Amino acid sequence: MVSIISKHHANDPEGLDQDHTLRQKPWMLHRTAWSEIINHPYDGQGTEESPYVVTWVPDDPARSFKDRENPMTFKFYYKWIATLIAAFGTLGVTISSSMLSAAIWDIRLEFPGYSNQIYIMVTSAFLIGFVVGPLLWAPGSEVYGRRWMFIVTYIPFTIFNAACCGAKNMAALIVLRTMAGIFGSSATVNSGGTIADMFPAHQRGLAMGIFAAAPFLGPAIGPVAGGFLSEASGWKWVAALIAFLSLLLCALNVIFLPETYAPYLLRRRAQRLTKYTGKVYKTQQDITAPLNKTKLITNQLKVPWILMFKEPIVFLMTIYMSIIYAILYMQFTSFPLIFQQARGWSPGIAGLAFVGITVGSFIGLGYIIFYENPRYSKLIHARGGYLPPESRLPTVMLGAVVFPIGLFWFAWTGIPITIHWIVPVLATVLIGMGIVLVFLGLMNYLVDAYLQYAASVLAGNAVVRSMFGVVLPLFTVNIYNSLGIRWAGSLMGFLGLAFLPAPFIFYFYGSRIRRMSKAAREADDLGQMMAKKKLEMMALQKSPKTEQMSNAGVSSDSPNVQGTSTEVQENESEAQTVVEENDGSVRRAEH
Repeated sequence: MVSIISKHHANDPEGLDQDHTLRQKPWMLHRTAWSEIINHPYDGQGTEESPYVVTWVPDDPARSFKDRENPMTFKFYYKWIATLIAAFGTLGVTISSSMLSAAIWDIRLEFPGYSNQIYIMVTSAFLIGFVVGPLLWAPGSEVYGRRWMFIVTYIPFTIFNAACCGAKNMAALIVLRTMAGIFGSSATVNSGGTIADMFPAHQRGLAMGIFAAAPFLGPAIGPVAGGFLSEASGWKWVAALIAFLSLLLCALNVIFLPETYAPYLLRRRAQRLTKYTGKVYKTQQDITAPLNKTKLITNQLKVPWILMFKEPIVFLMTIYMSIIYAILYMQFTSFPLIFQQARGWSPGIAGLAFVGITVGSFIGLGYIIFYENPRYSKLIHARGGYLPPESRLPTVMLGAVVFPIGLFWFAWTGIPITIHWIVPVLATVLIGMGIVLVFLGLMNYLVDAYLQYAASVLAGNAVVRSMFGVVLPLFTVNIYNSLGIRWAGSLMGFLGLAFLPAPFIFYFYGSRIRRMSKAAREADDLGQMMAKKKLEMMALQKSPKTEQMSNAGVSSDSPNVQGTSTEVQENESEAQTVVEENDGSVRRAEH
């Protein structure tokens, strides 16, 4: 390992820092001194054959030093600023997806003469963007970083939403909504990654819980605001509110959101070091798996579908989640039929019926954050750091039971109007709770079951469920006209009931099924290997040598104890590297 010291500032680190340390910006409040970066001893020789391997500068407690450009070492308050911006972005985009659904009747008056499917496309068109967007913005963030991907998508997202205010016909409105959905989908694709970039897994629960609730809260909140505004001022003011919300999201991201994607940040640091010293600096990722944009995009388009149709767990759980997602968006058409047409409520008051789904979503989220996550953490600690993915399924099992109960309850109490309105609204609480429990539980299950393939599994999942969210709601009015309110609602209940056995079957037989499929078997082996590494780390921490030094009063800052600590960190890094390398093979290597 070699330390590079500038010939111009060998004895003047302050001058070196003054000349070359990156300046603070509103979106990057903390910088690492250039002298710390350039004087760190990197592995390698600085040649093309053996480049210096750029890493984050390690913490030095003796000097109270942290590499503050490393997202994992951002200050606590700064992490939460970025987390709230990312979560608010997802919430804002999902609110935008549903807000105009409350103004459909007003849109009918301005653009009469179209079929029900065309009017419903005002909502569904936005979801088309959720089909296309993930295939573009996910690989884009790996090449250009998350911050720039947010900026270059939020600006057109704002423009297309603003243009909706001036739409002169249904065709223009649908096209503009589709384009807004394509660019807005970057929030749902990259916001979760932004949070994961800053928090280690054991600290991520609350932040990811807040982010994960947004896709369910947004669609429920949108019709409430849209209903009252449409009733008071017309649908164009609803579109204007969406445009204003988009502009606010754009401003927050441009001004305050930091870059958090570590491989991109390290690649930029390597480029600066190379330019400054004339030596060759590269990241470990660029050495072992050089970034190939063509392969990256090809794999993004190919791998999710290979896993979808070769892995029965992925296929079945994706269909289950897609049906639930479609049922959620079908409610944007069924609620007006029940509360406006049948019960005679105004659009604004009818929008309040969605509060039940919002309350249910909060209950489901609270259950996961305050009960399920602590239960799982205690269990995995007691079992030596590894649990089979099926340990995630009790949450799904509860949601799978609650969800169809809510649907049947809602179907048979929506009419007649002699039944008090609170009765069907209470049913929607169970619907919202069931959606959150099933969705979040299954996402955790798929991630645990397909560790190094998780990104591809979730990408395919997002595309398929968005397709369902586009197509099925188009037929909601026809289904209700043909079957009536009760049996149309019951049809949704039967769909939920049909998949109720799935989490129970996988809970008892999932481990056998996973061993029969290639990708799941590889992920299972990787998970057990990581658990073995963790046990080895624990054994090192409790080694007799360490205990003897501790009993003798040797400080943990002593060289010998630091050496043991370094071994532990290296073991942990080795296990993590396996995950990253496997993940890289999915994202970059040809299959």
